Amino acid sequence: AHTSNAPAARRLRRGRGGERPRLSAAMLYADKRALENNLMVSLIEIRQKELDFYTANCISIGTQAALLSGFAYAGIIQIAIPESCPDYLKAAYLSMTVVTMTVHLIALFNSTMCAMLGPGLALRGPDGSMHTAVDGMMVEYRVCFLFFVAGVVFFHFSAMLFTWTQWSWLIALPVTTVLFLFLYGIYSHFTRIYNKFQLQPGEMVDGRIVSPAEAAAVAGVILTAPQRQKDTEASQVIRDTQGASR
Repeated sequence: AHTSNAPAARRLRRGRGGERPRLSAAMLYADKRALENNLMVSLIEIRQKELDFYTANCISIGTQAALLSGFAYAGIIQIAIPESCPDYLKAAYLSMTVVTMTVHLIALFNSTMCAMLGPGLALRGPDGSMHTAVDGMMVEYRVCFLFFVAGVVFFHFSAMLFTWTQWSWLIALPVTTVLFLFLYGIYSHFTRIYNKFQLQPGEMVDGRIVSPAEAAAVAGVILTAPQRQKDTEASQVIRDTQGASR
């Protein structure tokens, strides 16, 4: 009886030994998937900070553009231009004021659309929508800012023309000079502040992670020098993750 049970015992031990490699492989696969999921969450959290930054910028631009467009609209409907004013001055003033209002309305409309649709795409879109939303907001908020700056410049030109429609050149000339000096002062402060905080093209950092070291930093892993030179598991995970996000 002992001899007949020996083959069965050996088969049982072999069966149990065969389960261990399969169990280890399943655990490794689960660990890899957990690392990918954690890495994806970390990537989204980083990009969320960028999205919040650009959204706040668009809201700020839209608020100021709405204020200045209201001033320009008041300059169209509430200003009485004397009959003695030449027609070319009337046309120049009204045209410049309309351009000022329109440019600010474009900045207001674009910034509002970006603040509404950008986070909506990142929140409800398919995989990779966060990257698409952030990259789009990065471009569009700069366009809104350019329209806002152009509106500020046109606003000063409209004020200069307004003085020539209301008073003689003895009054209009010094007022125009003062407005021009203020416009130059705004330009000086703008360039000073912009140059102080400007990032060089190679210094800008975004939320995308493309290297093994960056992936390991997000995952909380310290890579040694030889590991940085090889195609490590972290690099494969980041390629798979960004491939899935696209």
